[in-house]
Amino acid sequence: EELFSARLGLEPFDERFTAEHLRGLARGRTAPIKALLLDQRKIAGIGNIYADEALFRARIHPLRQAGKLSRAQYAALREGIIDALTAGIDARGATIDDFRHPDGVSGSFQDRFLVHLREGEPCGECGGTVVKMVVAGRGTYVCEKCQPRPRTRRTRRSGSPTQV
Repeated sequence: EELFSARLGLEPFDERFTAEHLRGLARGRTAPIKALLLDQRKIAGIGNIYADEALFRARIHPLRQAGKLSRAQYAALREGIIDALTAGIDARGATIDDFRHPDGVSGSFQDRFLVHLREGEPCGECGGTVVKMVVAGRGTYVCEKCQPRPRTRRTRRSGSPTQV
C-alpha cells in the first residue's frame, strides 16, 4: 500500500480532496486542466471518461489552463468529479465494446454519458452540439456552449496565441 500511495495522488473520495487541495495541485500550471485530472500522480482514479464528464458538470473547458481557474471553479470541479464518479459507480461503470464484469453483468454508465462519446449530438443542457477534440493526447468531448473555450490573445513578441 505504501508503494502505491507514494506514487498516486489522493482519491477523490478522500476527505482531504477539497477544492483547496485541487487549487494547490493546479497552482502555476499552464497545462490544460484535463491533463491534471488524468495525472494519476496528482489525483488517483480519474480516467478519460470521468474527466470529460466531470469537466462538463463543472462547466469548465478541458483546454483551460489548470492554474487559471477561480476558487468557485475549483469547487465546482471537485463536485463534478465526485458526481461523475458516483454516477459511474452507481451504474457499475461503463461498458464500451464487449467488456463484462466477472459475473457477466455490463455496466450502464455509457447510457448516462452527458458528453463522452456524444460527438455531433445535441447537449442535454443547452441543445448545442457536442464536439470531439484532442486534449492531453486523449479524445475529449465537450459542449462549447456550456463549457466556454478559453479566450486567447496574441502576444506582442511572438505573435503566437496564449490563453487568458
